[in-house]
Amino acid sequence: MVAQNMQDDEVDRIFQALADATRRDIVVRVAQREQSVTALAASYAMSFAAVQKHVAVLERASLVVKERRGREQIVHGNLETVRRAARLLEHYEEVWRFRAQSISDILREDPNEPGNEQDREGEKS
Repeated sequence: MVAQNMQDDEVDRIFQALADATRRDIVVRVAQREQSVTALAASYAMSFAAVQKHVAVLERASLVVKERRGREQIVHGNLETVRRAARLLEHYEEVWRFRAQSISDILREDPNEPGNEQDREGEKS
């Protein structure tokens, strides 16, 4: 089961990181092309330190990887973590589709069909 492949704390870190619009935007930007933290900071109306904190949250969630190149810290996306999160969401979707289908099947049952006697007995009461 996909949900068992990820620990709860890992799932929490990923979705908490993605809960913020700035962090989602950073993930998109670095997925398109790697960027330095300095270049990322220039894209936002916030301090360099604030952008660094956003990157740190994403790094703890393994959504981005940061590496030092000379004096710069280069950030690039970690597509595998994004894929794992997508698979987890697909698993949740499968669970809900199964539940919806089960409810639909129950609603379509004919109370007059053999095997549904208790439904008919309930009507007589």
